[in-house]
Amino acid sequence: MKLSPSVFRSLIFLFFSLSVVTMQAQEPKRVIPDSIRISLLTCASGEEIYSLFGHTAIRYENYTRGIDAVFNYGIFNFNAPNFIFRFALGETDYQLGVTDYERFAAEYYYLERDVWQQELNLTVQEKEKLVMLLEENYRPENRIYRYNFFYDNCATRPRDLIEKSIDGTLQYADDMTDTDSGISFRDLLHKYSKGHPWSRFGMNLCMGSQADKTINRRLMMFVPFYVQEYFNQARIVNKEGETRPLVLNEEKIIVTGNEEAEQSSDGFTPMQTALLLLILTAAATIYGIRRKKTLWGIDFALFFAAGTAGCILAFLALFSQHPAVSPNYLLFVFHPLHLFCLPCMLNRVRKRKRSRYMLANFIVLTLFILLWLVIPQRFPLAVLPLALCLLIRSASNLILTYDKK
Repeated sequence: MKLSPSVFRSLIFLFFSLSVVTMQAQEPKRVIPDSIRISLLTCASGEEIYSLFGHTAIRYENYTRGIDAVFNYGIFNFNAPNFIFRFALGETDYQLGVTDYERFAAEYYYLERDVWQQELNLTVQEKEKLVMLLEENYRPENRIYRYNFFYDNCATRPRDLIEKSIDGTLQYADDMTDTDSGISFRDLLHKYSKGHPWSRFGMNLCMGSQADKTINRRLMMFVPFYVQEYFNQARIVNKEGETRPLVLNEEKIIVTGNEEAEQSSDGFTPMQTALLLLILTAAATIYGIRRKKTLWGIDFALFFAAGTAGCILAFLALFSQHPAVSPNYLLFVFHPLHLFCLPCMLNRVRKRKRSRYMLANFIVLTLFILLWLVIPQRFPLAVLPLALCLLIRSASNLILTYDKK
């Protein structure tokens, strides 16, 4: 039986159709990956002391599942038991939080803090690994971590997770371990505390000589803006040696119009306050010496304040786990002995008897001022007038007791 050309073509088409169906049934079912975008968010500085250095977070967008979330390692609770005491000890606990992007954006727009977004150039596998690491970190037993301002904070944690998720190596433009940066922790504290002189002064008092050592570029990444800068220049090198930029693009996604600029401080600065105190102390001391009066009330106020500050500095230097707070050579000026020896010292001052404590303090402060430039620690300039106040009062006791003889 002969087949017509049209029937023959129909049979051939049916044969190929059945073959294709059979092959598809034998092949494993292909899974189309979710459309995922992961970005690093860098937030501008705020007005509170804990926000002066900016903030870092990770944005996770999954278009297929309708997810747009922000992972934030900067969550802490001021109302936690013994928060201030634990913070001083360096035992503050922070935690990873997750919030909807719209809520995150509304908060930063309200706070007038701009936000930059860097879309990461990761493969599907790298994105999935990073999401898995974030989800693992967010488990209740893992989300709380021991915060360290310089070494383990809201900027270093996202950096470390992104590096861990990369299939290959992440190469930065500069040598991140070389200490040729010429920058110290104290330099960065100064840089990001402009317009906040009292916050800067307080941090300067607490930071010891270790804060003045030059650090490498990787340590500089405790500041979110350095993570942003170095990520822009970084490249991913896969196992085959192929390279690609870490960041696909960068854009400012929250624009508040609040330009960052050095702000003028309202009221007296630490230096102005210290100079005013020095002038008043010197004037009162001259008056007391001329009138043969001890004016021991001034000694009480000055040495009580210096002793209280000394107790705080000594506590930080001896017991705190915070890096760079010890040794602190400011303990030669502000130390607990001012407080502990105050009753005995005032008793002798009131009776116009020479105080050995005042003599020792005069010698120590004189040496401190003379050696100011060679001591391996940078001191806030406002310390000099404060040290002179204590020096003048110690000299007053020596002068009055000498005249009495």
